[in-house]
Amino acid sequence: MDLDIFLSRNKIKKENVFFEASKAFVYDGNPAMWEIKAISGNDEEEIRQMCVKRVPKNNGGYTEELDYGKYLGKIAAASTVYPDLFDAELQNSYGVFGEDALLKEMLTAGEYLAYIKKVKEVNGFDTTNKELIDEAKN
Repeated sequence: MDLDIFLSRNKIKKENVFFEASKAFVYDGNPAMWEIKAISGNDEEEIRQMCVKRVPKNNGGYTEELDYGKYLGKIAAASTVYPDLFDAELQNSYGVFGEDALLKEMLTAGEYLAYIKKVKEVNGFDTTNKELIDEAKN
């Protein structure tokens, strides 16, 4: 196998995905489609580091834990191409500050969970540990 296949120019680019996140936003009589992209491993690592919190241990030390809810919200916001969740006017219209807070305000609880599921799928997080173990066995 030639190492050339791993060069950036030869990498197959992942296409953005369009998803009906909510029936509450209508364009031309149809639900507006949201655009989702896959983020890079570097972007994911930066988000993960932002979502780690120090938790005191009983022995006086600290341990680090991932705030998984915050992590998923930031991953979803970073993956959203459209609507532009970083837009100040859009955030102001909902009275929130921050793209992940806006996302949670725009969608109902069920819509938000469905959106998170789709974002995880687009970013390749849709494989369960059981599926990975089964694949490794074969």
